[in-house]
Amino acid sequence: MGLVNRRAAGMTLYSDSTDHYSHRIRFVLAEKETTVEIITIDPQHKPEDLADLNPYNSLPTLVDRDVCLYETKVIMEYLDERFPHPPLLTSYPVARALTRQYAYRIERDWCSLVDVILHDDDDEKVLAARKNLRESLISIAPIFVEKPFFMSDEFSMVDIMLAPILWRLPQLRIELPEKPCRPLLRYMDRLFTREAFVQSLSPAEKNMR
Repeated sequence: MGLVNRRAAGMTLYSDSTDHYSHRIRFVLAEKETTVEIITIDPQHKPEDLADLNPYNSLPTLVDRDVCLYETKVIMEYLDERFPHPPLLTSYPVARALTRQYAYRIERDWCSLVDVILHDDDDEKVLAARKNLRESLISIAPIFVEKPFFMSDEFSMVDIMLAPILWRLPQLRIELPEKPCRPLLRYMDRLFTREAFVQSLSPAEKNMR
């Protein structure tokens, strides 16, 4: 059955089983306990009709009846509004704006480095990106002394974005020093033991650690 024909079947996620962007959407869906059909797509052999759903032919792509979404932050906010419990964004405008700004910074500062490490063929760029990401993670470790989640007492969309990156540190060949990073490592344990995170893992992701 082609992808376009599946649009009438309810909510469907077209997902890359190893990519951190697809992983964050699976994490949201698991947190929301949402019934969804997850179709694993090989990014090197995408079905031709994926482009009919998504003009960028990219993953992840979420189809919910007549709505098709393909930008991950848009997908996350849509799911948070469609399934409001538990909330991933606070109802307070200032806190909501700050969460969105943290999400923007993670995407700009860290996700870009992850993408270079995983996909760039220039060894020097990869080494520099790995060094920058490691140093950045070490530098933020102390913030988790004061708050159990990223700059917050409540689990949020920012944690959803961070968890797949932190899970992939062995794959990224980044090892964090124990003593200065103890608060960050404890934060990682809190994320990785969440039932929804465990449920969000694909078989390939389970083998990353």
